[in-house]
Amino acid sequence: MAGRQWRAAVDEHARAIVERHRIPGVAVGVSRRGRRLLGKGYGHRDREAGHEVTENTVFGIGSVTKSFTAMAVLQLEEDGKLSVHDPVRKHLPEFKVADPRGTDRITIHHFLTHTSGLPPLPTLMYAMVESLKRDPSAGAFTRGTDLDKFPPVNTYQQLLDFIASADVRLLGPPGLYFSYSNDAYALLGAIIERAGGRPYEEFLRERILGPLGMTSSTFDLDVLEELPDVAVLYAPREEAGNEEIVRAPVWWESRAMAAAGFLKSTVADLLRYLEVYRNGGRVGKERILSPASVARMLTPYVECQPGAYYGYGLVVQPSYHGYSLVEHGGGIKGVSAYVSFVPERGVTGAALANLAGVPSGQLLLAAINGALGLPVTTPRQPRREYTYPLSVLEEYVGAYSSQEVAALSRLTFGLEDGKPVMTMGGKPLKAWPAGPDLFQAVLKHDQDEPGSFRFLRDTEGRVYAVSAGFRILRREEEKGRG
Repeated sequence: MAGRQWRAAVDEHARAIVERHRIPGVAVGVSRRGRRLLGKGYGHRDREAGHEVTENTVFGIGSVTKSFTAMAVLQLEEDGKLSVHDPVRKHLPEFKVADPRGTDRITIHHFLTHTSGLPPLPTLMYAMVESLKRDPSAGAFTRGTDLDKFPPVNTYQQLLDFIASADVRLLGPPGLYFSYSNDAYALLGAIIERAGGRPYEEFLRERILGPLGMTSSTFDLDVLEELPDVAVLYAPREEAGNEEIVRAPVWWESRAMAAAGFLKSTVADLLRYLEVYRNGGRVGKERILSPASVARMLTPYVECQPGAYYGYGLVVQPSYHGYSLVEHGGGIKGVSAYVSFVPERGVTGAALANLAGVPSGQLLLAAINGALGLPVTTPRQPRREYTYPLSVLEEYVGAYSSQEVAALSRLTFGLEDGKPVMTMGGKPLKAWPAGPDLFQAVLKHDQDEPGSFRFLRDTEGRVYAVSAGFRILRREEEKGRG
């Protein structure tokens, strides 16, 4: 597909996504070998004022922050300050979980790859309490919760104390299971702070953001107020049975969880950042990381969904139509972010939106596909079909949940007329079998890419959990079992 054709196809696809999901504003950019192929904004950074989005508009990037955190860890390893194979307790002696056998075996590598065995915990909500109290739009997220009764989690020490005091039963021996953990990446921030001898945010500013010229990237809300091109956040609101998208400008913040997902940036800055991976750790005259450390970040250590693996702060899909597709997304209130790159072709891309829960990744993939010469609608994961006898389907029936306070914290599986009926966070899904113990599903009436749900069995073959949304949710009747 010629350049003009794929750009036109991406544009049409992007406009359809923006309209369908009522996205106030989204920016997307793609480069090949450092040369910009596409840089465009759709909609508004401030809808009410009529200010349009550009590739220099600052958005939240959510968990895309995790790759920055992983990069900082490897910089400290190159400095001789730590090893990724160090036990976490070597750097954080206060760290412990209820299972003493697990405490001593968890390493930095386990934190980096989400394989520590830590289950999804409610810590992120506790750590954002002060922001939530200031935000009128937080009601849907906090409904039924007395925020005044939450223990404070404002510092790394309070985070460590909370995990130590919680009844944390590991999902399994460290290294065995992948289950996405914001707590693990938050504690990597504490390790960086101690090993690096200065605050996590300052370390990133001095060692990554500054050298790369990422002048519009910051954790600091005071700095954000001084920048000229910053997105206003939006959120859904239910009114008389109808959902509308409304202005919701309060940023949710957490010093203790900063390393897990609270950096703000622009498409232009993120494309500078992705050059680190394209160039083996060097950007211009700046050596950010060694080629060997870059390769370790991109190593597919553990499968996180069918055909995709987690490296260090990045998801690696080794076989995407003959290429490697390396990505990470991020989402929190008013934030939907995605970065992608294809090492073999030197293609890098980023997409940022100011509304949570919208498919920035799908929009970005269309642009990446166009740059690779693929049809822009080529899916990240192909739709799979599989057939189960009813007796097997009945084994999955039940409710699965975690302590995490989030839309992804509870899944139900039932049967109607012998067909799967699933909900996630109370929302109905259209689901179908896709392989042994594997389902794919989308929100009903949604046209976006399906997500994967894998049911897990114990040594006796009983279904005891499900891997959904990158997190392991235990079957509710199994939670009391050791």
